[in-house]
Amino acid sequence: MSFLDAEKWHGRIFTGSWDTAVGGDATVVEPATGQELGRVGAAAPADVTASAARAAEAQRAWAATPFQERAAILRRAGELWNTHAAELKDWLIRESGSIPGKADFELHVAAGECFEASALPSHALGELLPSEAPRLSMAKRVPAGVVGVIAPFNAPLILSIRSVAPALALGNAVLLKPDPRTAVCGGIALARVFEEAGLPAGVFHVLPGGADVGTAMIEDPHVRVISFTGSTGAGRAVGELAGRHLKRAHLELGGNSAMIVLDDADVETTTSAAAWGSFFHQGQICMTTGRHLVHESLYDSYVERLAETAGRLPVGNPAEAEVALGPIIDERQRDKIHGLVTSSADAGARVAAGGEYEGLFYRPTVLAGAKPGIPAYDDEVFGPVAPVASFRTIEEAAELAAGSEYGLSLGILTKDVTRGLALAERIPTGIVHINDQTVNDEAHAPFGGVLASGTGSRFGGPKANIEAFTETRWITLRGDVAGYPF
Repeated sequence: MSFLDAEKWHGRIFTGSWDTAVGGDATVVEPATGQELGRVGAAAPADVTASAARAAEAQRAWAATPFQERAAILRRAGELWNTHAAELKDWLIRESGSIPGKADFELHVAAGECFEASALPSHALGELLPSEAPRLSMAKRVPAGVVGVIAPFNAPLILSIRSVAPALALGNAVLLKPDPRTAVCGGIALARVFEEAGLPAGVFHVLPGGADVGTAMIEDPHVRVISFTGSTGAGRAVGELAGRHLKRAHLELGGNSAMIVLDDADVETTTSAAAWGSFFHQGQICMTTGRHLVHESLYDSYVERLAETAGRLPVGNPAEAEVALGPIIDERQRDKIHGLVTSSADAGARVAAGGEYEGLFYRPTVLAGAKPGIPAYDDEVFGPVAPVASFRTIEEAAELAAGSEYGLSLGILTKDVTRGLALAERIPTGIVHINDQTVNDEAHAPFGGVLASGTGSRFGGPKANIEAFTETRWITLRGDVAGYPF
């Protein structure tokens, strides 16, 4: 029997055991071919209610488990991603449309997230405080309780495990709602890993479903923290609902990240990085390079070379051929991408490469003459589209880069790194890469955006994770009962 044998999860959700969902089941589809890969359980709000109650009960014993036992389970989980990498990689390729290299990267990060999380239980979780009274005073970080994780389709494994692993390590129970389009590699795979790693039953639940399942998770009184990754529009709704129920919501949202190419940059190496930044995983990455801001002296050669690169990149089914780009996740997303490309051309941009598709395979696209007012320049495309704009001065580059509601990632390419860092100080983003494109991720590094890109770094490293998934309790101790004048 294989690690992800469908006989175990077919038509079921994971609640510590494999149970039939109130909501029935849903088809798992391979976007490259339209082929059915299986059927997962489709959770309903009633499933959330039952799972949240069970998780709240299981969490108390899990939080009391000796820290070294929790650490050992997370280490075993990290090892399992490596042990079963070949099978998991195949699912990432077929279900999410990842090319093999992207699937390898997700598995590498998933293992890293578990190994990093395994160190959290032994971290110092408090501090001694001075007090005006003769007593011992301290602040202690305690588990939040039940954490709800809502994850998207584009990097389904990374964007689930980066919340699930640290939340579990710190003594919480977790409800995970993966995107139904990637419910196996973004949900079932995690259930199997933690099941095999020895996580106690009831501590972790996987509930694939739609918006009604996410709403039920946010509203359930047992769920105290929400970790959401997705679009800015959906994130606003999540944050509003969480605020109404007085819950913390960690929001990692959309982006329209700029890459600035200064006048001393090398065009050949720059356009190689630029193509990766815009076309990696079909542009379906929150950090995707969405705006190329190029000094006017390099602009024409940059557009020409980037268009040449885009024109020769192979697009196709990553399960059958060595390609650079796989399929868009579904027709709705493809049509959104194409609508932004055609409306940008209508608004004055020039399609220097691409702008065409066959089925769900969208050609990598370069839009010359981009500027504010061009739809693909102004909006998050979430597709393989590279709008290229020109600038004359550093001041104009800073103004253009900062002239967006988003603030996730920033790339600056220049031979003068000090100049690049000074420019970055003028542009509000959560992430900056000097002499690199905008798409980077490491399990131990802080990750998060500002402005419409989210509520800051809540992923990566012990400080961010402890803050995200614990509460602070003030505790004092006295040898005798305090005396009062009453």
